[in-house]
Amino acid sequence: MIEIVRFPVDGVTVVGHLHLPKGPGPHPALIVGGPMTSIKEQVTGVYAAALAARGFAALALDHRHYGESGGMPRQYEHWRHKVADLRAGLDWLAARRDIDSRRIGAAGVCLGAGYAAWAAADNPLVKAYGAVAGYYRDPADMQARDATSFAARVDQGIAARRRFEATGEVETIPAASLQGDAAMQTEDTVDYYTRRAATPAYANAFAVMSREHFLPFDVQAAAPHLDVPVLMVHSENALSPAWARKFHDALATPKEIVWIASRGQTHFYDDPPLVAAAADRLAAHFGRYLQG
Repeated sequence: MIEIVRFPVDGVTVVGHLHLPKGPGPHPALIVGGPMTSIKEQVTGVYAAALAARGFAALALDHRHYGESGGMPRQYEHWRHKVADLRAGLDWLAARRDIDSRRIGAAGVCLGAGYAAWAAADNPLVKAYGAVAGYYRDPADMQARDATSFAARVDQGIAARRRFEATGEVETIPAASLQGDAAMQTEDTVDYYTRRAATPAYANAFAVMSREHFLPFDVQAAAPHLDVPVLMVHSENALSPAWARKFHDALATPKEIVWIASRGQTHFYDDPPLVAAAADRLAAHFGRYLQG
């Protein structure tokens, strides 16, 4: 069963899909973070449904600036907003009578692993964390490789934000494209967002002003702040396996990293056997640690 839910975050309405398991509850619950620019009908909805089928209430959101949720400008990838949305979603879950507030976890896919990690960090509501094909961004490593390009794109974001503040104009580029400037420029991400997961609810656009916040977003820095058991599901063909290992090494909690073969990154998003394998691992992890 899917329940359409709404709650305010900083005065803006956030819309989500709560995927509920069978039975009356109270249920263990999870919030699910997803990739940049994505909406609840895509990756997070797939995993929320899979986890509900395995006995967990799971909440997939349209973050502010995306999908059915409010927030201007549109298509604005602001990591602090996304983390705040997830934390508000955790509070909302904990207040429901059909949710066991003692058994709540956070999960994330791709960049959502980073958003969920920061939402779980130092958060007493969250008792366990799990990630699938996480994009464990390491801005220090990125700057060491090409400091000039990194700084130029941050400056581009700042300029776009100032233009928006002065004129109301939102400069956008494609979220996924193989031509010109785009936020995602790999064949599998373009195939996913423009074909496999294309839906009228999804806008293939990225506000350039996002680069002010997106590029410096440090997922690695969240690892020392996680004080709950962690499961990471990854692939040698997913995004940045070296960063996944670095994040795992920095954790000081009970931790496990599981390697599953995949053709690439986005196959974790919608390939049924791969989703099932990852969801089975998540369900076992959360089932172990989300005890009453």
